[in-house]
Amino acid sequence: MQMFMPEPQIFVERTLALIKPDVIDKEEEIEDHILRSGFLIVQKRKLQLSPEQCSNFYADQYGKVFFPNLTAYMSSGPLVAMVLARHCAVSYWKELLGPSNSIRAKRTHPHSLRAIYGTDDLRNALHGSLNISTAEREIRFMFPEVILEPIPAGQRARDYLNLYVKPTLLAGLTALCKEKPADPMTWLADWLIEHNPNKPRLQHHVTEEE
Repeated sequence: MQMFMPEPQIFVERTLALIKPDVIDKEEEIEDHILRSGFLIVQKRKLQLSPEQCSNFYADQYGKVFFPNLTAYMSSGPLVAMVLARHCAVSYWKELLGPSNSIRAKRTHPHSLRAIYGTDDLRNALHGSLNISTAEREIRFMFPEVILEPIPAGQRARDYLNLYVKPTLLAGLTALCKEKPADPMTWLADWLIEHNPNKPRLQHHVTEEE
């Protein structure tokens, strides 16, 4: 029977999570839920947004009846912003949150975070990004100093591997076969570090003391 190797893929995904002002005292408890659900907290900061910043963050909700109350609520106190990462982070985080209306969440998803910590439709305790593109925009908003490179997937991931990874790995394996070291794994690891084509090239400036 012919065996087929699965094509390489990159599974890590990021999403934004916000612990809203009215449940900031439950921060450690909520983080424990997050970590036990398989997420990695990549970035975290505590901040307080102005009404203008809240308006910009929720710009897609502008014009809706609840918009003034939403911006007033979100700017009423400090909040915690986190970048969460894991396989299918956006969908898993939305599932862990439950419905946006906490009253409905208590009926239909009693173990969800919004059912546990939320109060009503507006005060639903936590925020999650709607999709991957929204997550990237929201992460840049909350963490402007962080450089976010889009994570390749599908054909883009295969193109990246073919262009940047496989040539170096093939050269390393060829050298390994010629060298035949006693500890091949350590030898190959050292070789890849030494021949990394993306290794930063530092310029050393020598200064003379007077």
